[in-house]
Amino acid sequence: MHKLICSNIRTNIRIILFLLAVLFSSCSMNENLVKYVDPNIGTVHSRWFFYTPAALPFGMAKPAPSTNAHYGNKWGWEAVGYDDRHESIEGFANVHEFQLGGIVLMPTNGKLITTPGKLENPDLGYRSRFQKESEIAQPGYYKVDLSDYGIKAELTSTKRVAIHQYTYPANKKANLLFDIGNQQGESGKIVNAEVKRIDEYTVEGWVETAPEYVKKYQKGSTVSIYFVAKLNKAMKEFGTFRDDSIFRNQDEISGKGSGLYFSFTPIKTESIEVQVALSYTSVQNAYENLKAESMSFSEAKKQANRIWNTELNKILVKGDSETDKTKFYTGLYHALLGRGLANDVNGAYPKNDGTIGQLPLKEGETPQFNFYNTDAVWGAFWNLTQLWTLAWPEYYNDFVQTHLQVYKDTGWFSDGLANSRYVSGVGTNYVGLIIASAYNCGIRNYDTELAFEAAFKNELGWKDRPLGAGKMDMKSFIENDFIPHQEEWGDIPEASAFSASHMLEYSFSAHAVAQFAKQMNKEKEYNQLMKLSSKWENIFDSMIGFIRPKTEDGKFILNFDPLEPWRGFQEGNSWQYSFYVPHEPEKLVEKIGKEKFNQRLDSIFLASQKNGFGGGKEIDAFAGVKTIYNHGNQPSLYIPWLYNFSGEPEKIQYWTRTICNEFYGSDPIHGYGYGQDEDQGQLGAWYVMASIGLFDVAGLTGENPSMQIGSPAFDEIKIKLNPDYYSGKDIQIKVNNNSREKLLVKSVKLNGEKLEKPEVSFQDLVNGARLEFEKKDTNELY
Repeated sequence: MHKLICSNIRTNIRIILFLLAVLFSSCSMNENLVKYVDPNIGTVHSRWFFYTPAALPFGMAKPAPSTNAHYGNKWGWEAVGYDDRHESIEGFANVHEFQLGGIVLMPTNGKLITTPGKLENPDLGYRSRFQKESEIAQPGYYKVDLSDYGIKAELTSTKRVAIHQYTYPANKKANLLFDIGNQQGESGKIVNAEVKRIDEYTVEGWVETAPEYVKKYQKGSTVSIYFVAKLNKAMKEFGTFRDDSIFRNQDEISGKGSGLYFSFTPIKTESIEVQVALSYTSVQNAYENLKAESMSFSEAKKQANRIWNTELNKILVKGDSETDKTKFYTGLYHALLGRGLANDVNGAYPKNDGTIGQLPLKEGETPQFNFYNTDAVWGAFWNLTQLWTLAWPEYYNDFVQTHLQVYKDTGWFSDGLANSRYVSGVGTNYVGLIIASAYNCGIRNYDTELAFEAAFKNELGWKDRPLGAGKMDMKSFIENDFIPHQEEWGDIPEASAFSASHMLEYSFSAHAVAQFAKQMNKEKEYNQLMKLSSKWENIFDSMIGFIRPKTEDGKFILNFDPLEPWRGFQEGNSWQYSFYVPHEPEKLVEKIGKEKFNQRLDSIFLASQKNGFGGGKEIDAFAGVKTIYNHGNQPSLYIPWLYNFSGEPEKIQYWTRTICNEFYGSDPIHGYGYGQDEDQGQLGAWYVMASIGLFDVAGLTGENPSMQIGSPAFDEIKIKLNPDYYSGKDIQIKVNNNSREKLLVKSVKLNGEKLEKPEVSFQDLVNGARLEFEKKDTNELY
């Protein structure tokens, strides 16, 4: 009897332990959020870096299909790469970054053709038609059937290795092309290239290009991409090519148009795997990256899915609308996809002068931080950096470290980086502001004295300032009351043509760095910067209530039309820019008058709604540049949140939710407006922040930052906090009486106490805030 009792106890204990293990496992498992991401949303008229479904978050390797990549683009920013309207694929490029592109693979069979051909006549090139229904695109994986060849193409990746798997049909002469020496997307013209067959299983090479933005901002410089490819099938029959000239049995070639191929005839259906390791420093470091990250296709696919789910699970939402979840997690996906890794596993990184730099290493010989390529951060403080601050402070910290490394190397910041080369984007420079924001939010794992030195110089330094550091009219801003307007554009308009928008931008960034100075107890610098921060008032025309450029004699420009774009305003007009005082919105309201201010905001949104809050259904990146509000571009993104400063917070709730519901779509044509420039996650991140119901007009640059409160889209939201940066475990948001149709908020509680103002301090948030919203039953405002 005693033995029986003991046996039963042991059995019960095992059952209990098993059940606890299952419970713990289920609690610790991530939700499958990858299923909500649709990378094909907004792929009509999208930028080169937009469509890279097989990549990892912030990865270097970004393999993806191309439909018109070799067409290139004239100015370096136009839509090119993959377009959902196209019906043929011309290859699978491994690098998709701002001003960087190349290393193309393409599987074919039959006659060997070595030029891609044109969209209108696929049979004249190696491109292949494809059926949309055969595509599978999800974070970390892409699959498509190339119908002209009967080949299944699949892509996945690790951080620095793109992994391709091509399944060929039996009894047809099969080919695999390495097209290295041709322009791809935003790469710019080819300067030189080389590709070699090293042995039966290895190909290596490099390509050097001259991107348009590098030509503009760092004249005479180029960028290079290096690779090594490992195959799991021996290359017995091989050769090289230059354009349409084929050189059989030759194992290396260099120069523009160069490429390499190998051929075989499978006796049954056969899959070939190719691992393409990348580096921006050398072929040898590409080998090091391959050694560190090599794995099979199936392993990499599983790992990619796991990594994406881990990152997406940092913000959990619950609600009834599957469409809203798709838009939310697709926007979040784009926010995590862009601005990719640029250093090797050993810490080597490309320096601004074209040499190889070395990042400091930890004890385990891994870099202390990662170095990233990036499009400019113009407007990123109204979307990306706010999102990074909340849920990805470790990435934000590395992003700051990246710019400080460039400052160490060159003595200046650059607003955009392509392998450390200056690619300033719009010719301004907001790096000092985003570093000030990071510091003021407690993200400080870097040399803070160096950071302030660099940020301060970025706001005041004009002597010997290189073109790539932007702000080329800084001297006028510092020494005069305004920057004189110039009707005639110079060779580089960004340096001289946008006096009014530059006055506003420089005032804002000066204020941000002033708060950084105050936190650092630098009173003299604080006072200098604060004086600069109010200079926007010098171009405010109080007679009409608009920002208006001034000529050199100090008079407002004549024949002024507030709707006229580009005349003194970068990618916009005075209607859009006359609200651009995010650091002093109360003062702007006072100057215009509260009633008139609110009437103007009302008129903007009521009119803009009829035009889709941008350029209507016109498929073009600048479709909304002539409108009074253009959600498809950065200068307008904070405007709906200004109602909080003019006493009508319900209208923030109404219009931000309406913009989310109407400007943002869920199909290839209507995604981020119609053909708007999503800008490496900026529009996606805005949707995320608006759907959470938290946003800061000042981009979290205040001395003690706070966030304005909007209208959350979901019933429950949980934002996981990084314990290395914040004391709280998570931010939890609960919304009572919620539905997709209910836009207005009745009340908000913070940790059980009713909020009297529609804002919450950043510190309260990251201490582990509990926000409880009560929605209204009516949306009536007008």
